[in-house]
Amino acid sequence: MQVHSFSLGPLGTNCYIVSHQDSCLIFDPSGEPEVIKNFIEEENLTPQAILLTHAHFDHIGALHDLRYTYNVDVYLHSNEKNWLETPNLNRSNVFFGESGSIITEAPDKLLTEGELIIGPFEMEVIHTPGHSPGSATFIFKDENFIISGDVLFHNGVGRTDLPEGSMDELAQSISQKLYTLADDTQVYPGHNVPTTIGQEKHENPFTLQFYQP
Repeated sequence: MQVHSFSLGPLGTNCYIVSHQDSCLIFDPSGEPEVIKNFIEEENLTPQAILLTHAHFDHIGALHDLRYTYNVDVYLHSNEKNWLETPNLNRSNVFFGESGSIITEAPDKLLTEGELIIGPFEMEVIHTPGHSPGSATFIFKDENFIISGDVLFHNGVGRTDLPEGSMDELAQSISQKLYTLADDTQVYPGHNVPTTIGQEKHENPFTLQFYQP
């Protein structure tokens, strides 16, 4: 299994394509759909689904294009089931103005905690709110990596000053869920470079405020 990363869109948000043989999953199609489509075509991959860590505008910029190009289901946590259709919730109207609002249809599948199997891909979904109410983390146990969205970054954490954000919930998500994973677990965040659980446990200045290893 391979993880391919692309920093796309106005905020340089990480889109991940996880591939196995000729199949792939698209995580957080943040923008610039042609970049994503060109890679998929060059690698002769067949997308199986689009999965969202959450539905802020910078994670869904290419969603509408890709979901209909490949005719695949979109997965999103139930706490944000209305956000794709509502610019005031996904915040696109705030960033771009009304003329740049991002609107697409509701998710096809609602994420809940537990095992998720899509084609040849097996993962665990955990609910990690705080940055947003429906933030979800995808754990690939056999491959020892997670896709964490805007919950945990290298030397940082997701902002909590947006509507329905909560620092208390974010602290619980990180300390009680993410930091229970093995130290060598690779973390693929929504922004910036990859890191590991162990590195963040011991060095992240933001999480050391509420977590002492």
